[in-house]
Amino acid sequence: MVMRISGLASGMDIDSIVENLMKAERVPLDKLEQKKQSMEWQRDDFREINTMMFNLDKMLFDVVMKQSTYIKKSVNISDPNLISINNKNSTVDFSGSIKVKSLATASRVVSGSTGVTDSSKTLDQLFPGMSGTQKIKVQAINSKGELEENELEFDPSTTTLNDVISQVNQKTGVTMFFDSQTGKLSATSKNTGAESITLTDVSGDLFSNLKLTGSEAVSTKGTNALIEYNGIETTRTSNTFTINGFEITLKQADPNKEVTFNSKPDVDAIADTIVKFVDEYNKLVEKLNTKLTEKKYRDFQPLTSEQRKAMDEKDIELWEEKAKSGTLRGDSVLSSSLTKMRTNLYSPVSGLSGINQLAEIGISTTKNYLDGGKLEIDMDKLKEAISKDPNGVYSLFAQKGDTTAEKGLGQRLRDSLKSTMESIEKKAGKDSSVNNTFSIGRLLNNVNDQMDSLKSKLVDIESRYYRQFTAMEQAIQKANSQSAYLMQFFS
Repeated sequence: MVMRISGLASGMDIDSIVENLMKAERVPLDKLEQKKQSMEWQRDDFREINTMMFNLDKMLFDVVMKQSTYIKKSVNISDPNLISINNKNSTVDFSGSIKVKSLATASRVVSGSTGVTDSSKTLDQLFPGMSGTQKIKVQAINSKGELEENELEFDPSTTTLNDVISQVNQKTGVTMFFDSQTGKLSATSKNTGAESITLTDVSGDLFSNLKLTGSEAVSTKGTNALIEYNGIETTRTSNTFTINGFEITLKQADPNKEVTFNSKPDVDAIADTIVKFVDEYNKLVEKLNTKLTEKKYRDFQPLTSEQRKAMDEKDIELWEEKAKSGTLRGDSVLSSSLTKMRTNLYSPVSGLSGINQLAEIGISTTKNYLDGGKLEIDMDKLKEAISKDPNGVYSLFAQKGDTTAEKGLGQRLRDSLKSTMESIEKKAGKDSSVNNTFSIGRLLNNVNDQMDSLKSKLVDIESRYYRQFTAMEQAIQKANSQSAYLMQFFS
């Protein structure tokens, strides 16, 4: 530890003098810190742009360019108490009539009374004398309407009735239930259809002891749904099935009542998707225009820590608002991207026989040039286009092609966004990136190295100042000592 003599002999405030001297020495370090802060703000602004582009790209891929978005349909049903209908993948409108003559039911087996009241006991406790591996086979209808077999094995000394029920429910096509009040079990098929449940003891006598086989067991066979569809009587194993791309669910049977139905595009739902896309696009355009034209206030540099101490929070906020301004002003990557995005959306899509440009679905550039290429929507025209040709609207955005001219608007826009995001990432990286993998990061590393070197020099300079003042103090102290001695001698 270095002992410092701070003005004891001279009466000077050495610490304050050194502190003021060091302020001048620290000016280059302050400039580096300001430079570092400016680069970090620029990096963060680039990343914010990239996030917005990523979100727009994701919306294009997940929603705007998905055919499922454009096959949304509203279905009118004459009696929704008997049936419900949802579109699955039909790209055309559908209509027809259905009579629900009977619903599909599940097969079931109900046991006789087992005398069991506690299902938490092991099998050998419930059924004394039961030993050896109990192997059972369960056969039931699956979701495809086919019979499916599953075999299970149990050790009666370690397996409880609850364990058996749990395993059957998890691994077979039936649901088993035990009622402790009656001591009975039921096994019900998980799927409907005209197939019976078959329960078999492969080895051992578990099902026999549980009264699920033999004369005491009561079996009820499942049934298929019986319908008359567009005049044709037919059956289905389930009460929910698909015909021509739309899903029908039978709710109640009424053989004397004919239910009619018809569909049309769900114009509002499809239009809402387009509106959300335009909103996201406009937010990105506004952000790009703002950043590209933002004024750079060169007199407002990032605040140093000393400057912050001398200001209140409101003044700091107002200062930094100007200091952060203009970080991306005139950036060539962003400017080029904005131009490409506009071109992508305004150029017609070649190869389409129907709708081939945005104007045909009521989307155009705003008349205010200050908006910088934002889009506006004529909702009446958009809904009319969706009502007449929803697939045409889909193709306008999603058509694939070998050239840019042949690609749909969404495909083109995604290509431009991807290219820009890659360029930005090379400049500014992403949150998980290390500095040496992108250009601004490498510059930051260089500034950090300069700052570390300068900080080390400043420590040496400060120590030198203190050594000089210490030497002065010691000299003054020695002179004072000699003066006191002489005065004493002559007196």
